[in-house]
Amino acid sequence: MSIKTKLRLGIGLLFLMILLLSTVGISNINALKSDTENILVDNYNSLEYGKNMIAALDLMQQEQDGITAFEKNLNLQEQNVTEKGEGQATEQIAQRLAMLKANPQDTQLHLLIRKDIFRLMELNMNAIERKSNVANQTARTGNTWIVISSTLCFLVAMTLLVNLPGNIANPIKELTASIKEIAAKNYSQRVNYRSKNEFGELADSFNTMAEKLEEYNNSNLSKILTEKMRIETLINNMHEPVIGLDENRTILFINNEAIKISGLRPEEIMGRTAQDIAENNDLVRSLVNDLPQHENTEVLSSVPLKIYADNKESYFEKEIVNITIKPTGEKDKKLIGHVIILKNITPFKELDFAKTNFIATVSHELKTPIASIKMSLLLLENQNTGHINPEQQQLIESIKEDSNRLLKITGELLNMSQVETGNIQLSIQQSDPAQILEYAVEAVKVQAEQKQISLHVDKEENLPEVKADTEKTAWVLINFLTNAIRYSQQSGQIHIAIQQHENGVQFSVKDEGQGIDSRYRAKIFNRYFQVPGSAKTGTGLGLAISKEFIEAQGGHIGVNSEIGMGSTFFFKLPKA
Repeated sequence: MSIKTKLRLGIGLLFLMILLLSTVGISNINALKSDTENILVDNYNSLEYGKNMIAALDLMQQEQDGITAFEKNLNLQEQNVTEKGEGQATEQIAQRLAMLKANPQDTQLHLLIRKDIFRLMELNMNAIERKSNVANQTARTGNTWIVISSTLCFLVAMTLLVNLPGNIANPIKELTASIKEIAAKNYSQRVNYRSKNEFGELADSFNTMAEKLEEYNNSNLSKILTEKMRIETLINNMHEPVIGLDENRTILFINNEAIKISGLRPEEIMGRTAQDIAENNDLVRSLVNDLPQHENTEVLSSVPLKIYADNKESYFEKEIVNITIKPTGEKDKKLIGHVIILKNITPFKELDFAKTNFIATVSHELKTPIASIKMSLLLLENQNTGHINPEQQQLIESIKEDSNRLLKITGELLNMSQVETGNIQLSIQQSDPAQILEYAVEAVKVQAEQKQISLHVDKEENLPEVKADTEKTAWVLINFLTNAIRYSQQSGQIHIAIQQHENGVQFSVKDEGQGIDSRYRAKIFNRYFQVPGSAKTGTGLGLAISKEFIEAQGGHIGVNSEIGMGSTFFFKLPKA
């Protein structure tokens, strides 16, 4: 019998036992539930109606209006007759109630009705006791069946626990002993296992492997050299530059594409260390300057390399592949070299440049009609052009908001196109942080007042001047404040702080919004990125442009945020 069949039978039998135990338990629980529900539905309600009728009868004796309540509970009782004799008792109560209604002052009728009600309640109390005994008997029967089923499941499980592991583990031990001999290069050793199950197939496979290893071990060097030439031919015919190095950074192989862009001859490269070549070759220096020292060292992605190749400037993306092996008999991997692959991304760069130029052109062309729209709106709002009714004024305000939004978007697109093309025009000079803060706060004051948001400024005294483009830095701070106002609640607070930090000055803006999920904090400064679920009121370029502006000035930008705790955006600028 195969191992798979044994496991299926064992697990299937356990499954059936569990199913049996579950069925017995559920059926007995349902029976017990049915017995208890009969008590509640049939008898408890009758007791409740009887109690209410006695209370109503007491009201009638005190010359109060209790007849309605009595008749209501009597009608309910007539619909809940479930026990033997309960119908006659209920009917007798109804007859005497009719007599009482004809003669309300008859105290003897009061006593007889009360006695009938007690008789009705006694019938139901006896029924409750009888049904309770039935439920107890059901519970005892259920416990007996559950104990029997549990014992049977326990015996089957113990049988499988004792026998099944041995049936699987013992053949593995036999196979392991034979395999260790083969691992010790004793390729004449064979695994002797006669069974026809999966372990027998595994033994046959290892015997075949041992025969192959013995054959390979006895092969001559010419086959190895042939395989080496085949691999070298394959690498040389790759269309991407490839360089291989050993653990000491000695160049083992380099294909024709890599030789072409390096400007060196093969004899100047092969067998030499990358450090020696890098002293006189800028390309090799840039390729090997961030090679990892260990196999588990993370290889950081770098910016694309700009290389003059094929009579034009080309762009390549560097990928470093660590070559590791696990020596025989060891558990840890060992680094034995690297392979550097340069992927030609020039076509994608050209498309990116074309996209950037297109966006810049379109954004620039859009500014003129938007300016004309704003001028026309100013003329429309002028009283000299005629009276404007409220509906027209509302349309004008809507057009004004849309034109301002279009103007902001085109401005952001123009700034981003300057960033992408490297044409950022910065006027870096000594700047006063207090003036930058004052300008930014004044720019957003009206917007904050509209949402009744208070701006709290915390500014250290005697702050040093910073090296910054005042206009661009203020733009970044205004962008932080605008976002904080947008995502803050009505009548909220925004805290703005400027303080000295290490060798510079740090600006920070803290809001009381919903915060940013940790999954999105690393992407918040990416172009066109907007946090899922947030209001899509912009282009997703503001923070990306802010990052470029600050880093172009030698600063650092970042964010600290937790869900429900608000966000703190900050940037640091160096001292002047």
